[in-house]
Amino acid sequence: MAVPRFAVLRFPGSNCDQDAYYVIRDVIGAEVEYVWHQDSSLAGFDVVIVPGGFSYGDYLRCGAVARFAPAMEALQQHADQGKLVLGICNGFQILCEAHLLPGALIRNQGCKFICKHVDLRVENNQTPFTSSYTEGQIISIPIAHGEGCYVADEATLDMLEQNNQILFRYATTVRDEVTTGNPNGSMNDIAGICNARGNVMGMMPHPERASESILGSVDGKGVFTSMVQSMMELAV
Repeated sequence: MAVPRFAVLRFPGSNCDQDAYYVIRDVIGAEVEYVWHQDSSLAGFDVVIVPGGFSYGDYLRCGAVARFAPAMEALQQHADQGKLVLGICNGFQILCEAHLLPGALIRNQGCKFICKHVDLRVENNQTPFTSSYTEGQIISIPIAHGEGCYVADEATLDMLEQNNQILFRYATTVRDEVTTGNPNGSMNDIAGICNARGNVMGMMPHPERASESILGSVDGKGVFTSMVQSMMELAV
């Protein structure tokens, strides 16, 4: 099988779409195209990336307007077919607003925008998004968000825990004599989750910004290599 075809959605206000496109094309070596928010078809794509940024200026709340874009109906169909969807930062917020993932993202504890590298622990490496990692591995990936605090009701949190749908948690580690941990108050230290079927993932940290050594970390590259490998294995 040829390397899977990726689509990167573009909304007015997206600002990480080019980063994702670059990593897929120039770092991973896969085929990728942009898809405008008004397009109504995702036919022919194996993986769809919903990138970070400020879709529609974050009016109402993050992701609330993007949820009604024509491309989102196509994304729902794409997910229903079992194909892969990855939402990063604002993309995670959009997927929650569209009910492709449970829970919601609200303003950070402390009400401040946070931009820094954080440590994550890989909780489940048996998914199409995490198979390049080892369970329990600590990875360093940057965050850049003002509304990254993941919240959900108790039943939803129990479901995520019991079904191993929590893929990444913020990890408490010590770097340069500074203790790091949950930066935004997310419940259960959640940094990334998937749906029950395991083909839709959302994460607040930016793996596309940690895919080359010149950026200070290559730990995010595994998210993309995992998706490529997973799709190629399915086609065998």
